Amino acid sequence: MSVDHMYIRQYDNTCPRAGATDVIQEGSLTIKPVLQSDNSAFGAEVFGLDWSKPIPDVTVAQLVSLQDKYAILIFRKTGLDDARHIAFSQQLGDKLEVNPFFYGRENDRLGEPLLFDVGNIELDGSLDSSYHQQRSKYSILLSHGNPVQGGSWTHFADMRRAYGDLPQMKKDEIENLVIEHDLWHSRKLASPAVFGNPLPHELAAKPPAYHRLVQIAPDGRKTMYLAAHAKRVLGKGFEESQKLIWELIDHCTQPKYVFSMEWLSGGDMVWWDNRQVFKQSMHRANPYTDHMTARDVRRSTILDDGPLAFGVSAEEKSAAEGDGVTN
Repeated sequence: MSVDHMYIRQYDNTCPRAGATDVIQEGSLTIKPVLQSDNSAFGAEVFGLDWSKPIPDVTVAQLVSLQDKYAILIFRKTGLDDARHIAFSQQLGDKLEVNPFFYGRENDRLGEPLLFDVGNIELDGSLDSSYHQQRSKYSILLSHGNPVQGGSWTHFADMRRAYGDLPQMKKDEIENLVIEHDLWHSRKLASPAVFGNPLPHELAAKPPAYHRLVQIAPDGRKTMYLAAHAKRVLGKGFEESQKLIWELIDHCTQPKYVFSMEWLSGGDMVWWDNRQVFKQSMHRANPYTDHMTARDVRRSTILDDGPLAFGVSAEEKSAAEGDGVTN
């Protein structure tokens, strides 16, 4: 398998969808679920919030409850600017991920330490930060300006449901695996000419992180913590690891697990729970084409403060390595 294998798949635009959908009213909020199956609800559009002022704490708690169920919440025409985007993010957690400005803050289009430029203006659409040893809890992506010509979608796959559909033999095989996540691995896959040989100071600035593959999502179901940054299964060689990793990614990104969010206007915002969606549920933007215009989307990320936030301990890492090949 290779990273290109995932990108050849095409997904239907399912959010918003034509035709009738279930609508749920919870107080002042209107919830429109996106993708539902017999045992899973994945993604919801939420209406009824007044984004012109801080969201009340009681409403934030209500949103977190919805987040635990749907894993992705979508809001339309919020009208938020950078400052209010950050302020809402800070209502969800005390500590936000800080932009490392690998190429200098002066070279960053936004220059805001608490926001990441993930549009196509610099053709850098990376959204995944599983390579951090302290993993992300929530991520919030906000659009600015108008949607691109030719369509602008972001695709999400439900790793909770995908895990549940694995054969029991495969579940048993992966139950106790620990994965090495490496920023430089995924960058090399995406652009070998640019990132094929990171310098020693770059490697030192962002070393690999180690997290359990199978985890428990906030809704109590088992899920997988997995993404293109996943480089190696501890205790296995690189080729064997990549075969298993991309076998799982291929399974999880089948169309039946995926919905596609369409960006309709500036101010559209999507908030996902990384413990259920980010690595656990893959997401990607449409590939860049010559017909697209600029896409300006900006991300904030709230760091995880839960028991698995920092991945495995040194002892667990050593035990997972066992007597296997390490290179």
